Amino acid sequence: METVAEALARRGGWASSAELVAATSRRAVGAALERGEVQRIALGIYALPGLPADQVAMLAYDGVLSHLSAARAQGLPLLVTPEKPHVTVPPKRRPRPGPPAVLHWAHTSSDERRNRITSLLRTVVDCSRILPFAEALAVADAALATRQLSQQELLAATVAMRGSGCPNARRMAEAATCHSGSFLESMLRALLISEAIDGFEPQVLVSSGWFRARVDLGHRAARLAVEADGYEFHGSRRDFAADCHRYDELVAAGWLVLRFTYEQVIGDPAWVVATIRAALAQRLSG
Repeated sequence: METVAEALARRGGWASSAELVAATSRRAVGAALERGEVQRIALGIYALPGLPADQVAMLAYDGVLSHLSAARAQGLPLLVTPEKPHVTVPPKRRPRPGPPAVLHWAHTSSDERRNRITSLLRTVVDCSRILPFAEALAVADAALATRQLSQQELLAATVAMRGSGCPNARRMAEAATCHSGSFLESMLRALLISEAIDGFEPQVLVSSGWFRARVDLGHRAARLAVEADGYEFHGSRRDFAADCHRYDELVAAGWLVLRFTYEQVIGDPAWVVATIRAALAQRLSG
């Protein structure tokens, strides 16, 4: 017969008391609890020690992982990691004692309750209720890039939604695209949208003779490329040389290239906007 810890591990780290007793015995469960090999998360729910905080909160409140916690679990980018797990519980559920968490009261689907996490579409919409526009757009762009969700579905969901955050959600859905190349690119594009700087498109293909390259955000009329450079450095001299070659070819093709780092986009957006405005005015005036 398998041990209580083995039974929990086989079930993903947690199980109900009925499942554990059926797999082992009531005495074995009690002994494992006394020895600290397992922990009681909530009434009738046992888990292995060291379970992630998100999962502990979801089990303790018998809810569904949602909002920022669901986004993180689904691999969607967040500017800031949530301090507390986000869990959605049924609308009429009374508050109960449990670990630190941000609780949301709302209906969830049978699939969400079974999987213990909100759907990709629901996660994006929920995030748009509580995140600033730029961060919500980055989440939506990444979700669309998985091709498991379409912009039409997102638009329909935001049109149908009620309650707080509706204007932000609908604005996010209208601007979202599956073509964004990175979290930082989405944040940069959101900055341009918020400042009413029009004409930039994501992942514009630049062609000149045999040369082909995509730029993060391109303004075709001005031949102005805006690039979002993340944390990563050039991994080798070859990478550095290739980047220089790409930059030189873009300039030779008549494009002006502006490159902005994470620190600049997030920490000094006013300067980024002013620089892009000045470059755009110069290019269009010529």
